[in-house]
Amino acid sequence: MTQHEMKTRPARRAGRVSLVAQILVLQVLVLVASLAVIATWQISRTDDKLREEYAERALAVSRAVASDPEVREKLSATSSLDVPPEELVGGDMQRMAVDIARRTGVLFVVIANREGIRLAHPDLDKIGFHVSTDPSGVLDGEEILDTDRGTLGESVRGKAPVRDVDGRIVGFVSTGISTQEIADEARGDIAVTIGIAALALFVGITASWLLARRWRRLTLGLQPDELVDLVTDQRAVLGSLADGVVAIGRDERLRVINDRARELLDISAPVGTPKDELSLSPRLLGLLNDPNPRPIAAGVGERIVLASSHRVTVDGRDLGVVLSVIDRTDIEQLSRELDSIKSMSEALRAQRHETANRFHVLSGLLRHGHSDEALEFLTEIIGRRGASEPSGLDNVAEPHLHAFLDAKTSLARERGVELSIGGQTWVAGALVDPVAATTVLGNLVDNAIDAAADDLGRVEAGDEIRAKVEAELVTDDGTLWITVADSGPGIGFDDPAQVFVEGATSKPDDVPGGHGMGLALARQICRRAGGDIQVVDPGGGPDGLGGAVFVAELRDVISEG
Repeated sequence: MTQHEMKTRPARRAGRVSLVAQILVLQVLVLVASLAVIATWQISRTDDKLREEYAERALAVSRAVASDPEVREKLSATSSLDVPPEELVGGDMQRMAVDIARRTGVLFVVIANREGIRLAHPDLDKIGFHVSTDPSGVLDGEEILDTDRGTLGESVRGKAPVRDVDGRIVGFVSTGISTQEIADEARGDIAVTIGIAALALFVGITASWLLARRWRRLTLGLQPDELVDLVTDQRAVLGSLADGVVAIGRDERLRVINDRARELLDISAPVGTPKDELSLSPRLLGLLNDPNPRPIAAGVGERIVLASSHRVTVDGRDLGVVLSVIDRTDIEQLSRELDSIKSMSEALRAQRHETANRFHVLSGLLRHGHSDEALEFLTEIIGRRGASEPSGLDNVAEPHLHAFLDAKTSLARERGVELSIGGQTWVAGALVDPVAATTVLGNLVDNAIDAAADDLGRVEAGDEIRAKVEAELVTDDGTLWITVADSGPGIGFDDPAQVFVEGATSKPDDVPGGHGMGLALARQICRRAGGDIQVVDPGGGPDGLGGAVFVAELRDVISEG
């Protein structure tokens, strides 16, 4: 999207919440709900874990007390005696239980006999009375972990049986830790959990905001429906264009290409293909590497296209390069055909002017009765006309080629170049496609005349080199062979095939037609007819006329019947 498109994009409907805002709110809600569930689960798990740990701690105290030899001995003795509560209050087991409770920090340590009568208890008034909870499980030899509410409030408890030396159960020890103590410790863990959840929520909201901001930047602030409309409009516009459009992203991969570009550039690669794998000509690749809005001609297969490129930026960000391609094949062919027609027209105009002057002289001689002088003048004109035609032109019976070569002879003579017809020339029949044949012949002859004329006056080995061009035409079973040689300096390329590359030219830019497309177009015409053009001699040597020699083959362009 260009900056102009961004400026002309319609404003959003008032009151509509953007997708970015919706996504941000949804992400925050999901994050809050997730953290709430996780925090609740963690708090519950922490409470259960603490209760289990404290119960194990209470049981450990009960085990330690139950395994004490003194406790085992006194319980064995007490179980068989009826001891008054007053005596138990000041007894050894009461002092031991209180001391252990103080040292371990538990809520209580209760010692009871086999009948469930308390022998030691933090509340002295409870000593000598039956325990408040059912002792049957522990008196059956089980170790009990539970949470219960007794005379001292709710607590987690660990109960362990006390056995005498014979292994008989003579009582039990119950140790309790207040659930309030557990709650106090859990409160600290819960605070940490909530703090971590709050931090995670802050990080999540910040990340969601940054993601939303990046999304807005990547989509240029467009909403989904606007993106859909944009893509739909883009496809419609690109599909209806007569020009080819190719977009290369910053990553140098194909991003956009319309059907016309695929047709003109013969590209079948999918979107995402690296630029260097698109099989583009060096000239087109150069436009992608170094954007140039000035159209230049390029050859693609049998086509000639005009291509230009420009870099696309939005808000200072480089989005890539767009290449525009226009088919110029038909226009280029028409241009060459018009050049040929123009050359023939100029030659015919010059001949008409010269002929008109001669007819005026002849008319005046006859009007005044000078018939002998008129006959002599007419004989001289005929002799000059025969001398002006190149030797061998009579062997070209095809009228289009005959007239074309005759006209080119006059033009070459005006530039100081001698155009001759090769000794093997023989053309009979009629051209099936005169435009194609004269376009190819005209291009080769014009280039040869230019090369010979540019080399006119060069002195070599003490002798002045005469500017010459030789054209030889031969037909064989409908195929027209054209050989053109010149006395110029040669093609000037190390690789002869380079002369057929679009843009390859020795002409300056201000010379009309000097954009290096003539030979490329001529080769396309020949190949379309099943033939080709070859450089058989790049020139610069002692053979022949000394310049370049081209041979063109045009199949099925002449009827010899």
